[in-house]
Amino acid sequence: MLIMLLAKTTNAFKPRTPIPKALPSSLLSNLSHTRPKSQSTSIPKKQERVRDHGYDNYMEIEKKTRKVLKFQDLILSQINQTLPISRLDLLSRRLGFKQHEAGAFVLKFPHVFEIYEHPVQRILYIRLTRKATLQIQQEKQALIAQIPDAVTRLRKLIMMSNTGRLRLEHVRIARRDLGLPDDFEYSVILKYPQYFRLFDAKETRNKYIEIVERDESLAVCTIERAREREYRVKGIAAEDIRFSFIVNFPPGFKIGKYYRIAVWKWQRVPYWSPYEDVSGYDLRSIEAQKRMEKRAVATIHELLSLTVEKKITLERIAHFRLAMNLPKKLKEFLLQHQGIFYISTRGNQGKLHTVFLREAYKRGDLIEPNDLYLARRTLAELVLLSPRKAKVDRELVNYRRDGEDDEMSRVRSEFVGNGGKDREGEDDLDLDMVSDAGSDFTDEDDDCVETVDAEDVHVTE
Repeated sequence: MLIMLLAKTTNAFKPRTPIPKALPSSLLSNLSHTRPKSQSTSIPKKQERVRDHGYDNYMEIEKKTRKVLKFQDLILSQINQTLPISRLDLLSRRLGFKQHEAGAFVLKFPHVFEIYEHPVQRILYIRLTRKATLQIQQEKQALIAQIPDAVTRLRKLIMMSNTGRLRLEHVRIARRDLGLPDDFEYSVILKYPQYFRLFDAKETRNKYIEIVERDESLAVCTIERAREREYRVKGIAAEDIRFSFIVNFPPGFKIGKYYRIAVWKWQRVPYWSPYEDVSGYDLRSIEAQKRMEKRAVATIHELLSLTVEKKITLERIAHFRLAMNLPKKLKEFLLQHQGIFYISTRGNQGKLHTVFLREAYKRGDLIEPNDLYLARRTLAELVLLSPRKAKVDRELVNYRRDGEDDEMSRVRSEFVGNGGKDREGEDDLDLDMVSDAGSDFTDEDDDCVETVDAEDVHVTE
């Protein structure tokens, strides 16, 4: 009786529909590949970097200019701004050059470095050419002239930080990118006490730059002005460009259908401004995290816009990571947005990563250049000039000197043939010939020649 009761209860719990022994393979494949539609249209987290040779070639040129700048600083630090060739190999080892490598490097750039023989010591010296010296003066003048703009850039940079302060050392490392002079601590920070305050932190014993008062008129991003210009010129719907960025993918970048949709959706995601204080918001929701991710893109975009050449190394951006709420894996984060930024590994044996703002460049040059950028590009032009052109220039100068010497010898022979007599200036002609023949003026000293001639005419009168 008990056995029959147990059998009836087990039959009651059995399913009425039979369970198949094995699911069809098509159903298993559909179950394994099903995922939310939103995930298929999201920007992939990890992407391979697609090279853009225009930016890489730019960095190859800068690689040479960096070494040239090191040699320039070495020569300018010497007495009389000259350096004997015998000491060049020894001092260049401090710059990272191997033995007998410095001399070959200097000879590659005759438009920047000039080797000459000392008239008294009869040993070879190296100095900067006149073109290189003029370029240094041009860069110094441009640097001084744009100090008011550099003050504004530094104020905006500090306003993007969470606490309204930045470490002095971090700004010092990026001073060349921001267009700040080497002594910016005195010529910028201490000179404008109405904007900046310099103090020592007790807990970390580090110097910090603090902004005295926020200026809300400066809290406008460069991309916001670009959106406003595009809206006024092209008349695009405000909803389409309200939170969008200028995207220009590198050549060879594969854009699929779902990736294009993902970018379209991402462009319409709202975000907080880099100058806005987000400490009072609840950042735990998914929507807030999306806004913060896009805010990080806007922050790096604004940081690059504040630089002189619209580029900066990834390692220098990392110095401001904690102060500006940037993600930890910066390289992977920037590779997600290769249409906005470009990362180049050229220029320093792959040790440094240079981040470019793609919209600011066209065919390897800044679309809106400034005087400081143009002065630095002048040095790059001197570096790119071939040694053959320098040889031709020297031959032209020597040809002119030889022609002047032939003319002098012809006049001297005529003068001797006339018995040392001439119609005018009989007594002083021989003295004038000797002084002219011994002169060593070149094309670069024409102004001096005109000044001397003018004075001689005045004395004669």
